[in-house]
Amino acid sequence: MPNLRYHISLAALTIALIVLAVLCLLIGSVDISAGAVWDIICGRGAENKAWEIIVLQSRVPTIITAALAGAALAVSGLLLQTTFNNPLAGPSILGVSSGAGLGVAVVMLAFGGVIGSNSMGVSIGSYVATLLGAVAGAGAVLGVLMAMATIVKSNTMLLIVGILISYLTSSIVSLLNSIASEEGVHSYVAWGFGSFSGVSVEQMPIFATLTILGLAASALMVKPLNALLLGTRYAQNLGVDTKRARNRLLLITGVLTAVVTAFCGPIGFLGLVVPHIARLALSTSNHIRLIPATILAGADTALLCSLLSVSGNHGIIPINAITPVIGIPIILYIIINRRRINYFN
Repeated sequence: MPNLRYHISLAALTIALIVLAVLCLLIGSVDISAGAVWDIICGRGAENKAWEIIVLQSRVPTIITAALAGAALAVSGLLLQTTFNNPLAGPSILGVSSGAGLGVAVVMLAFGGVIGSNSMGVSIGSYVATLLGAVAGAGAVLGVLMAMATIVKSNTMLLIVGILISYLTSSIVSLLNSIASEEGVHSYVAWGFGSFSGVSVEQMPIFATLTILGLAASALMVKPLNALLLGTRYAQNLGVDTKRARNRLLLITGVLTAVVTAFCGPIGFLGLVVPHIARLALSTSNHIRLIPATILAGADTALLCSLLSVSGNHGIIPINAITPVIGIPIILYIIINRRRINYFN
């Protein structure tokens, strides 16, 4: 029965991924017929050349970006929740996204770096510098959290530390905004709304490669992840070097969060909520099954947010205006039913 539930869940998530991807191809701010979209995807072109540009250089990259970003953030949340044995851990809650955002702000506001965008004139060096800034910021926050985890044993207190880090990074960003140029501030604020449409065709190889490598690395950590569920001492008895495992898990989390944050902005709630969706769907915390389900659920949720962001009549809605609407009810359900749900079994 568990195997049947697992396969049904994966099949449902995969079908949802395909359906959402097709809907994202067909629905947008510009009305393009399904037949024209199909012809463009098949390489037959369209009478309106602008449609080809919209589909191939905007909608397709956005779909790929949303799926990879959602999967990356979801897996990051799963790794953090297991590492800290805390169901409320996540890149945004623990301040990892804020740290990555601070790194982006330092590069962009203080040194004039450029956020990855669809601007054709953006050089590779500029958005690589932005990416490195995000990695450095996320890594610094993860280092602080790891150090505090050895001192503070309470999961609640660790969450408070993460919130304090977020406030501190926000203060530093505000200071940088006060001394930055008007153009830099405007660009940074726009980036902070969150968007899956900021990765161009030229930038896609770097974004996709780093994200896929991070996801593959997380899949290789299944054994230590399952061991950590049993407790540090038990994991050590099984031959797992828990300190090295935690450092690797935090490194993977930092890279995935930094890459997504640098290119898409500080997307909230996905890393916190999606692992719970996967656990509830599978009714297990076995990472051999949980990681693939979390990847698919993260991609599905991000595509749903992307679809909702362009489905209205008032222009494109920022992603960070949608994720709380989806995430908060799920988190409230988790909190209310916490005693009846066994997360780390």
